[in-house]
Amino acid sequence: MIEVKNIKKSFDGKVVIEDVSTVMKAGQCNLIIGTSGSGKTVLQKCIVGLFEPDSGEVLYSGNNFTAMKGEEKTEIRKEIGMLFQGSALFDSLNVEDNIMFPLNMFTHNTHKQKLDRVNEVLNRVNLPGVNKKFPAELSGGMKKRVALARAIVLNPKYLFCDEPNSGLDPQTSLVIDKLIKEITIEFNMTTVVNTHDMNSVMEIGDYILYMYQGRKEWEGSKKDIIFSKNQLLNEFIFASEFLQDAKDMRMLEETGKIPNHRNMDLMLDKDTAPLAPPDQGE
Repeated sequence: MIEVKNIKKSFDGKVVIEDVSTVMKAGQCNLIIGTSGSGKTVLQKCIVGLFEPDSGEVLYSGNNFTAMKGEEKTEIRKEIGMLFQGSALFDSLNVEDNIMFPLNMFTHNTHKQKLDRVNEVLNRVNLPGVNKKFPAELSGGMKKRVALARAIVLNPKYLFCDEPNSGLDPQTSLVIDKLIKEITIEFNMTTVVNTHDMNSVMEIGDYILYMYQGRKEWEGSKKDIIFSKNQLLNEFIFASEFLQDAKDMRMLEETGKIPNHRNMDLMLDKDTAPLAPPDQGE
């Protein structure tokens, strides 16, 4: 679990994060959303320790990360995995060496132990046997999965993902979302995702923090979003007429006023079935 308490961050006198507090629980995907310039990236960097907040605290499993010194922070960082927006693979290293990089830095395992772990995480992200390929030989989706394998190779308690679906087609994005969700539950990690992808919000948003002009404007689950009356949130999430119609349909489904999609399909199949031949006696 990660607790954020009254975080404030300014640059050159301009306040970017203003008094933000939240709790991000283990075993769920915690999403930070908002428009460009809303402060979501700065907030994530404050949480992970890339920025030092002006005031407030960040606690990892009850331990005050903000107040820690060098070696103490290093111990926490060993428990953190990071999936970067552009994957951030080393072009000069093959897949195996990219994933082994954190193991070389933070463990004293034998080469065989490291290789076994590399193969284990590659299997987990459904990429067995690509060890000797270089990043230039991989598709965008494969690069993201290799980067995810590297992020979890040290068995982290905390996983941070910065725009994990950036540059991916919708179908591949769903694959990445599903993997992140499965891994989060499987290893009971506290996963924090920065995203603009509304499919991710509705697919894996166990907890969603909506940032607006540096402040926490709204928080809740993907189901709560459907019924939210927050105008700023609705304008951001359901910007188009099509998405607004989709929200209205989902609200009706959730309240039981119309059948769900599966039952609707069955009804449509029935309505479009061929008519029975008229009674010959008529």
